[in-house]
Amino acid sequence: MNNNEVLVKLYVPKIDEQYDIWIPVNKKIHTIITLLVKAVNELTKGYYLPSKMPYLYDKTTACAFDINEKVIETDIRNGTELIMI
Repeated sequence: MNNNEVLVKLYVPKIDEQYDIWIPVNKKIHTIITLLVKAVNELTKGYYLPSKMPYLYDKTTACAFDINEKVIETDIRNGTELIMI
């Protein structure tokens, strides 16, 4: 682990799965979503393929993250639970 990444729990309701995943804090949320879609697609061997770009939400507050903010500018920290819908 380093200070450039945080460990989050990602819930993907569409496929009823959850993952513990490291995300870089210096990337914008839209880049993180792209990386997460790719990772989940690989983990499900191509089963997860959303027709449009999903949104990333805080599981606790149900608020969507601004896709133009960097992770470090949000309240995403180690242990944060995220939902990708």
